[in-house]
Amino acid sequence: MAKIKVKHRKLGNERAYGLAHIDFNLIELDERLKGRRHLLYLIHESLHIIHPDWSETKVVNISRRMCRLLWEQNYRRIS
Repeated sequence: MAKIKVKHRKLGNERAYGLAHIDFNLIELDERLKGRRHLLYLIHESLHIIHPDWSETKVVNISRRMCRLLWEQNYRRIS
């Protein structure tokens, strides 16, 4: 599987916190996301790329569980 690229930019016009461009292995995240929300949307959009056949409901449920686990284990983004 090709490397997933992550770009940060303001996504206000798209009315989204994150976007997954499956054909380009590209995730766009709103640059204003911080902390746990950043982790949640990074996982969420990654799952869309890794498992494009999954339903939105499944992606939401799995991303929340993974985020909770990682956050409880003190995984944090260091800029």
